Order: sequence, then C-alpha cells, then structure tokens
Amino acid sequence: MAKPSSKDTLAEYALRKLGAPVLEINVDDDQIDDLIDDALQFFQERSTDGYIRTFLKYQFDQATIDAMTTDTTTTVTQVGARQANFLEQNNFITMPEHVTSVIKIFDFTSKNTTNLFDVRYQWRLNDLWDLTQTEILTYEMVNRRLEDIYWLLEGQKQIRFQSRGDRLYMDLDFRTDVNDGDFIVFDAYRALDPSSFTTLYDDIFLKRYTTQLIKRQWGQNLSKFQGAQLPGGITMNGDQIYQQAQEELNKIEDEMLTKYEMPPMDMIG
Repeated sequence: MAKPSSKDTLAEYALRKLGAPVLEINVDDDQIDDLIDDALQFFQERSTDGYIRTFLKYQFDQATIDAMTTDTTTTVTQVGARQANFLEQNNFITMPEHVTSVIKIFDFTSKNTTNLFDVRYQWRLNDLWDLTQTEILTYEMVNRRLEDIYWLLEGQKQIRFQSRGDRLYMDLDFRTDVNDGDFIVFDAYRALDPSSFTTLYDDIFLKRYTTQLIKRQWGQNLSKFQGAQLPGGITMNGDQIYQQAQEELNKIEDEMLTKYEMPPMDMIG
C-alpha cells in the first residue's frame, strides 16, 4: 500500500523498500513493532508535524482543592541516625496522555484595564498610536517584555511540568486563589495520536526513518553471521548493511532537527 495508514501497513511499506518479498528481511515482527514505536516517538517529539498547540480547560472541584492543600511526607535517615521529614505539597493534577509541554496558565483576572498607572496602559497610550512608524517585530518583543514585567509585579502563577511524570504542579494558594467550580486554561503542546490521526503514518520522514531503523536492525541481526558463506559462494555482510542504515539515519535526524524542529526561542533580540 503506497499510503500507510497503520503500523501494519507502515511495516509492509518499509519492508518493500528494503527488497521484500524478493529478499528475505531477517527482522522479527516484534522488533519491527518496537522500531515503529521508536520512530513515532522521535517524530512526535521533534517534528512540528508530530504535535499541535492546544488549549486545555480544567474545572476545579472542592475535593481536588482540598487534596492540593495536603502534603506527602518522606522520612530520610540523616548522619547520626537521626530522622528528618520532608514535606511536599500535593499541588498537582494529572495531565492527559500525549501532552508534551505546558507553556503557561492564563491569568485568573482580566487583562483589560483603564488604570492610568498600569504599565500596559501607558505603553499603549504613548506608543501604540505610532505603530505605523514602528517595526512590528520590535513592537511584539517590547510588548512581550512588558507582559513579563507585569506578571513579575503582579505575581505570575508559576507552573512546573515534566511530560514523563504527567503531573502539572501549580504553585498557587489553593485556599484563596481557587474556588469550587473555577476553570483554568492551559496553553500546551500535545503529540498527535496516530490512532486518531492515521495520516501520520504517511509522513515522508516517518516512512524514511522507519525504513532505515528496520534496515539497521537487519544488519545488526546478520552481523552475528558475519563472513558465513551460503550456497553459491554468497557471504553475509551485516556490518555493511548496518553502517549504510546508520549513515542514512544520521542524515534524516540532522535534517529533522535543523529544518523541522521548533527552535527553542522564536525570537532573539
């Protein structure tokens, strides 16, 4: 099938690219399944086509708020056999599957203001009228810096998230900042689920990367029989297959990271 739409059809495509069924590709089905999972993970984490920016809404209830004000106690033995207790607040919620990063949470209060002494009010009052004489990039960078200053003075809501733990920690005062029934909105990135977005399997980089991963595994499997002679005088050369695949993988990864991965900073100045 020219357009893979599942793990099975992607595996069949890659094997055909390597010469099957004319050639016997000495890679086990379980190995192929693992390699496709590895290729998907690399694609979802590195390619801008593998994830999407999304906004997630979460509603607090009183039971969650009460739980977030409790602590988990860890007891550690110190020097001299004395015991020390460490308390960690349970101020986290478990995020949905495939969320790779959380950028920020939106303020609970409105940003609209008519206060003459507000820094954003003064910026817009004095400079926005002259926007036609100002580079839009400069305006955007200054506006972001003002937002950062405002958040610092106002007390920006701090968050901590690590995708491997699926926990989003929110450093709030849950006794005063959040009420039962309140909503909070997260600005986040979420990896595309291939079971829902089957066109993911037809991405040219994913197809190329999967093919070379299987080829490298093929060479690694054959390297055990390096130099063994088959009927007709044919000898196996698994190392050469392995090296060829590794070179192609390096090229694909470099191209992905330099052209299709989101840069760590969208603006420098």
